[in-house]
Amino acid sequence: MNLNTNFQNIADSYLFSTIAHKVAAFGESHPGAPIIRLGIGDVTLPLAPVVIEAMQQALCEMSVQKSFKGYGPEQGYLFLKEAIHNYYGERKICLNVDEIFISDGAKSDLGNILDLFSVDNTVLVPDPVYPVYVDTNTMAGRKILFMDANEDNGFLPLPDPSIKADVIYLCSPNNPTGAVYDRAGLKAWVDYANENHAVILFDAAYECFIEDENLPRSIFEIEGAQTCAIEFCSFSKMAGFTGTRCGWTIVPLALQSEGMSLNKMWLRRQTTKFNGVPYVVQKGAAAVFSAQGQRQIEESLAYYKENAQVLARTLDELGIWYTGGKNSPYLWLKCPNDMDSWDFFDYLLEKANLVGTPGAGFGKNGNKFFRLTAFGDKAATREAAGRLKKLLG
Repeated sequence: MNLNTNFQNIADSYLFSTIAHKVAAFGESHPGAPIIRLGIGDVTLPLAPVVIEAMQQALCEMSVQKSFKGYGPEQGYLFLKEAIHNYYGERKICLNVDEIFISDGAKSDLGNILDLFSVDNTVLVPDPVYPVYVDTNTMAGRKILFMDANEDNGFLPLPDPSIKADVIYLCSPNNPTGAVYDRAGLKAWVDYANENHAVILFDAAYECFIEDENLPRSIFEIEGAQTCAIEFCSFSKMAGFTGTRCGWTIVPLALQSEGMSLNKMWLRRQTTKFNGVPYVVQKGAAAVFSAQGQRQIEESLAYYKENAQVLARTLDELGIWYTGGKNSPYLWLKCPNDMDSWDFFDYLLEKANLVGTPGAGFGKNGNKFFRLTAFGDKAATREAAGRLKKLLG
């Protein structure tokens, strides 16, 4: 047999696996150390009561022959697709229900969507970047170009007319930097994509953290996006589904190339290679969009937003440059004293028992930067802020 040798071109382990090993080794040599984790972006609050109730009710339905559900539609049950349709409609974004596909999370679909594109396509990703964008294309052997996200442009690069790309990854609010594109910035990318016959893969997994009404929460708020963009979103951060797994992808009917509909291609791909999200999970996800569900998840989001404010105020007091913290659960800070990010990781772990994410893990432009997350416990986040002040003040 012949293997896919492109796997030799990616790191042996995922970024967060490397961090986990380093923290575990530190814990073995420092037993009892009060480690606080502000690294991986995993939520810490439980699912909303209305979600649990909906899942319990759905589980009861599965115990009765009359209401039992077997194989479901791979593209998702209509009740959840309609709930998402209405969620966008409240923001005056007009979608067709058939443009909405239910998934087991944005990460999966961001990789799987590549089945629709030739390996000859050139891919454009920001640097620093969420590793999945790079690794999945490297596995397939595609040519990857990097747009320069840096301190000067606020880690929000705009299109360079001299660079020609076929597939463009954008994330706003950005993982890892927390930076958020304004309408003018996204409009520039939409115009670039339409002019160059390219497609934008828009990761909106953190849109629920945007509070500024002047900032777009969806690429489809931008004129022209229906003919050049696919949007990915998730219940993971919106409603704490990191352990339950559910999300959605929007593939517009107007998105076509060479006489082929990407919407129909994605439908064909999903019905062939995806089993769908469990009925019980989808019932819980639909409850998120009820009036009671929206109130309950807003309480959880407010908890994380307060954590972000605590960390942001701390960095302000310390005079440390950063992006994010507002309209985003991530804070992307410049390492003090021009330290390399892995050195700063070791320094924080050793001196303050704090765990963050080294920016170098997201690309060369992240080498002098460091990511903190607001998804931790509130008391632990305040304790972490105090340790940062003591160490760096």
